[in-house]
Amino acid sequence: MTQIITKIGAVLVGLMVIVAVVGPWVMWNDPMEYHIDQAFHGVSVEFLFGHDADGRDILSRLVYGARISLGIAFIVVAVSLVIGTTIGLIAGYMGGIFEKSFLIISDIFMAFPGFLFALSIAAFMQPSILNVIIILCLRGWVSYARLVRGQVLSLKKREYIIACQAMGARLWRILFRHLLPNMIGPIVINASFGMAGVIMIESSLSFLGLGVPVGTPSWGAMLDQGTKYLLVDASLSLYPGFAIMLVVMGFNFLGDGLRDYLTPRGK
Repeated sequence: MTQIITKIGAVLVGLMVIVAVVGPWVMWNDPMEYHIDQAFHGVSVEFLFGHDADGRDILSRLVYGARISLGIAFIVVAVSLVIGTTIGLIAGYMGGIFEKSFLIISDIFMAFPGFLFALSIAAFMQPSILNVIIILCLRGWVSYARLVRGQVLSLKKREYIIACQAMGARLWRILFRHLLPNMIGPIVINASFGMAGVIMIESSLSFLGLGVPVGTPSWGAMLDQGTKYLLVDASLSLYPGFAIMLVVMGFNFLGDGLRDYLTPRGK
């Protein structure tokens, strides 16, 4: 059963990545082009998903929205992973004041739920893709740092690490050559779940008008617009909501499968 779920997650994620990378190059309609006279027009050969309230092509906006959502998620996860892993390695290995300072700072960040933390900062910033990335990275590194620190505490007393210390190996060699490779599994699992979390928060911010700029093809913004016309055309909310559900479900399924595969004893 676990293998089936993992394959489903991998297929969903793979399809979304292909859509995000290739889709905008093959779409024949501009997602920003208005056709007011065709507002709420239904499905046709040229407009496979119909038009939204402003006469824009829904399918094109969904495809471009995949690039925005996955692009933001990838950048946030990559930056958070690099920063968090480095801080976690140093804090866990060095201990002392480094570890105590890290624990205090991370506890402060973890005291706020992720979405509320992002919402409280986004409310004072202009909607933009760069600001969304910065906001999500401000707290995103904490989970990786705490995970890596815990792994380091269990590994730094191993015989091969003590042998490296006795041989006079440099600090960065011990951290990145001998400790880091032994915790790749948990980091990858956390990154998979992190992708789903970032997409959810970005979509929520865009839904509230605090994420990407107005008019930008975004699943959250499309969902916001669709809620205003539920009685006119419910599909305006159905399409972006279904897209968000699929990609989040895909990353969660993939994360579950990777967790069972990479850490079979930690189910």
